[in-house]
Amino acid sequence: MNLWPETVTLRGAHAELVPLCPGHHDDLVEAVKDGELWQLWYTAVPEPGAMGQEIARRLGLRERGMMLPFTVVDGEGRIRGMTSYMNIDEVNRRVEIGSTWLARSAQRSVLNSACKRLLLGHAFEVLDCIAVEFRTHFFNHDSRRAIERLGAKQDGILRSHQIGANGALRDTVVFSIVAQEWPAVKTHLDARISALCPGGREAPGESRR
Repeated sequence: MNLWPETVTLRGAHAELVPLCPGHHDDLVEAVKDGELWQLWYTAVPEPGAMGQEIARRLGLRERGMMLPFTVVDGEGRIRGMTSYMNIDEVNRRVEIGSTWLARSAQRSVLNSACKRLLLGHAFEVLDCIAVEFRTHFFNHDSRRAIERLGAKQDGILRSHQIGANGALRDTVVFSIVAQEWPAVKTHLDARISALCPGGREAPGESRR
């Protein structure tokens, strides 16, 4: 069965996104301990003891064509988190960039912008997507601001969209970037990456299948 999107490694000057595999388990556990990210009630970040289950869950979704999960590697070769294409709609050429978490020390660094640059570039320039979505918890204000800084626009709020692990109802804020906006967003991201890391610029959609 040919899955869309195809399995691919995305590489840039400041980040590498490699297909998630069980061998990344121990390094991902160390990354998630940086900031104890699982303790934020409005996120769904795996705690260290549940990392193996989370890897298996994502790989299971991959087998069903519902997700393409990546491990995030920084410019020094260190594993720093996870991200994915999800809610994949091949017929309408739409994906969501989500299920993302980064070690606390890597947040608001060049790494996040570099990862989004790679994922968006591949989505629009290789997969020919008509739109890319981002979703986050209503109360995750840091995530909402980060998505807005990318240049995404808010589409709306899905009220009582999901039931959290603690039973609380989640309102989900939906953002998107559409294909005709990509050239301006790409210019903005390249400028942001250069400002965060002078002399450093992401390659436009460099990839390896």
